[in-house]
Amino acid sequence: QVQLVESGGGLMQAGGSLRLSCTASGSIRSPNAMVGWYRQTPRKQRELVAAISSGDSANYADSVKGRFTISRDNAKKAVYLQMNSLKPEDTAVYYCNLRVDLASSWGQGTQVTVSS
Repeated sequence: QVQLVESGGGLMQAGGSLRLSCTASGSIRSPNAMVGWYRQTPRKQRELVAAISSGDSANYADSVKGRFTISRDNAKKAVYLQMNSLKPEDTAVYYCNLRVDLASSWGQGTQVTVSS
């Protein structure tokens, strides 16, 4: 199973930016590979933030459209989430997920805290 490691979280003031990185231990080049970023708070279920297909087709949660951008670098086995215009409601633990057919891998998560 592919191991995923997230990094880049931290504390930021509202309006600021952060860039999350997710590095995989194995290839993410598969035509069936979908990589996504999810987030979770103690009060909410884990929710999809953004996902990108092998063909670089991306989709976003309505709450982050226009502010967040997901991208991938297959050569570096990495996926990124650029987060701009951060809001306090973006505070959560962010998880990277890789799905290939029926197999799914999760990272350990990285905390993002946005202060008002």
